[in-house]
Amino acid sequence: MCGIYGITEENPKIIREIINKCSHRGPNGSGIYSSEKVTLGHNLLSITSKPDDGKQPWKSIKENILIYNGEIFNYDELLLKFKDKFYPKSTCDTELLSWLLDEFSYETVVQDIIDSMHSFVFYNKKQNEIVLSRDHVGIKPLFFSNIKEGIIFSSEIKGLINFVNNSNKIDRLSLACTSMLGVNVMRQTVFNGILKVLPGETIVYDLSLKKIKRSFRTLIKPYSNKKFIKEEFENITSKVIRNSTLGERRFGIFLSGGIDSSLVAYELSKHIDNLNSFTNKMEPNVIIGGEDHNSDAYIAKKYADNLNLDHKEVKITPKTIVDEWDKAIWSIEEPRYNWNLPMYYFTNKFLSKNKIIITMAGDIGDEIFGGYKKYYTIKQMPNKPKKWRDFLKIWVKKFSAPIKLNIKFNENDLIDILEKTLPEEIWNPEDIANSSMALDCITTVSEDFFSRNDRYGMAFSMEGRFPLASKEYMQHCLSISSDYKIGDHETATKLPVRNTYKNKIPNYIFDKFKTGWSVPITNWLQNSEIIKKKYLETVNADDGIKEILDKDNYSGNAKRVIITWMIRTWSQQYNMIL
Repeated sequence: MCGIYGITEENPKIIREIINKCSHRGPNGSGIYSSEKVTLGHNLLSITSKPDDGKQPWKSIKENILIYNGEIFNYDELLLKFKDKFYPKSTCDTELLSWLLDEFSYETVVQDIIDSMHSFVFYNKKQNEIVLSRDHVGIKPLFFSNIKEGIIFSSEIKGLINFVNNSNKIDRLSLACTSMLGVNVMRQTVFNGILKVLPGETIVYDLSLKKIKRSFRTLIKPYSNKKFIKEEFENITSKVIRNSTLGERRFGIFLSGGIDSSLVAYELSKHIDNLNSFTNKMEPNVIIGGEDHNSDAYIAKKYADNLNLDHKEVKITPKTIVDEWDKAIWSIEEPRYNWNLPMYYFTNKFLSKNKIIITMAGDIGDEIFGGYKKYYTIKQMPNKPKKWRDFLKIWVKKFSAPIKLNIKFNENDLIDILEKTLPEEIWNPEDIANSSMALDCITTVSEDFFSRNDRYGMAFSMEGRFPLASKEYMQHCLSISSDYKIGDHETATKLPVRNTYKNKIPNYIFDKFKTGWSVPITNWLQNSEIIKKKYLETVNADDGIKEILDKDNYSGNAKRVIITWMIRTWSQQYNMIL
């Protein structure tokens, strides 16, 4: 994985500052291209080739310039497809991508040719334009801002905040979205004036006019026009997970004890010798209402032994939470409704200390296989929505607002904005459950799961991969009608995986009660003195956001207390003001 940065003027000094600030994204080198019209910068984490072969910015055959962060997972297939036209001088997929962008339209490359996780910027000299692109489900980030020089862009928000006027002012609508959904799915970030390239979006920017002249989105649509065919499903599952193993670096998988990570581990173990697996284990453990917070760890250990994986347990304690709290919130950049962030940050640190360079995870499985109870519920609705806006109202109700704000903003206001931001093309009124899955993929999955993995993995110079998020695979799964995914009971979920792998993955994986890979934070907050002390230090400090946080956030609802604590920490770290 890498970092990409740029500005639409000749200014290598600014870009060098951003490269240095984000140096964790690429320890294997950096580079700058500068001309009168643009300056482009890059941090390199070499994965599939020698560092010297992958140096960027990359000059194409036609003298165009590419900076690229990602992997093309159908790279080998494309080498065969274009073997009579493309003659590679390296094993670096950057070389292939630059050639494709020279030869084909942007739409053809992004939508029809590559199956990738990516963010890239391509300077087309002849057309006097630059292209900013983000993959189909937003695995890789890209942020930008309109400034007097044109635009400035970066793989991380922290690369921009010093160069965007008033960026430390809080965007109230984005914060309101976060408060209601738990994550910000809008174009604008919570940092005033800093925007995101949306998941699947490609923007073409005119350097002469200094404005966006066109854009398009690559979206996975819930066609729901396929039946489930066991052999077909097994073949494509095996293929895309095998394709995700490109590179010669050390692999590690986050093994949660659930179906999705177990599926990925099963297929990976066929292709990677001495696969390393990692699971979190809570100390002290907490059992609440029959839920054992270490149940995932027990199952993951048992399954890792079955597969002969090199398995390690990552001990998580109240001290872990306190020690990693500030670093986890600084690294994630935008606040969100997730009290497990310090655990995730520490787990990535642990993997890095074990010399892991490529991490694997089963994220997005629930969203394409129909794994959550909410999909069963929406499928059973007697009166299903007929219009996009009505569907959004139902989708929003799946979230419980973690915090309250003292601003005039309600659910209808949020729907008004989401109706304009979220793409109606993924709405299939004939399959509401699949539509909900598709929308989750480009909202909560992209802006919570993937962004978290990118920031925390890259904080320790590790590349995160999600084999189930292949464009080809997601389209296959979201083309299968939800009738084949969800049965007649709320526990009858992920039927394609269950039916295909029932004799390959042990029953104790499929029979396990679904739990979150979660810290017992509410119990620890009540019983751990070091966590209480950390909390009080934060909420009693002065900052620029406390006046719009409702007093109800600080009492009664323990989860609301914790999320308020996180937002206060974020506000103080970034010196945010209203």
